[in-house]
Order: sequence, then structure tokens, then C-alpha cells
Amino acid sequence: MSLPPCPHCQSEFVYQYQQLLICPECAHEWDPDEQEEKLDVKDANGNTLFEGDKVTLVKDLKVKGSSNGLKIGTKALIKRISDRKDHQLDCKVDGAGDILITAKYVKKA
Repeated sequence: MSLPPCPHCQSEFVYQYQQLLICPECAHEWDPDEQEEKLDVKDANGNTLFEGDKVTLVKDLKVKGSSNGLKIGTKALIKRISDRKDHQLDCKVDGAGDILITAKYVKKA
């Protein structure tokens, strides 16, 4: 029996515990019988964003708690998309690390 990869990190090392599937790499648990609701998050140009997409900033952004900001054109990789109203994207930004960003300030690269 072949189990599907983890929907969060795409790991193939998924195992089953009772009715749940569990990923040992990211600790995500899900029921394969339930349809997971996909979030529809759009960038500044109206394109739908997905986890793993590469994006670029379309505006200079201030970073809370830092004297440096992020410049327009800075590249980032979307690690996770959440349903938060203020910051939908959890990104790994080049030269800045992991930062939460609002989707309207990025475009697909």
C-alpha cells in the first residue's frame, strides 16, 4: 500500500496511525478521507500563490524590530500559506531569513 506524500513538506516518509497519516519530518497529521481545504491567496497581479512558489517583493517593506528593511525586487520562497488576515505567507527571504509577508506585496517570479 502506497501512502501519499505529506501535503506540507512533500516528504515520502509518511506513516499511518489509526485513521491519521503522520509525517515524521514536519509533524503534520491529517486524515486522508477528509478533503483538505485549499487557501486561495493571490499576489499583487492576481495570480494564485502556492507553497513552494518563488516570489519577488513589489514594494520596499519595513521589518518590525529591525533597522533594515526589505528592498523592492528581493526574492523569497513561500514555505507555508496561512489563513491569517494580516500576513498570509511564511517565506524564506534571501539575506533576511524566515519572515511573514502579506500577499499583496509580492508577485510570482
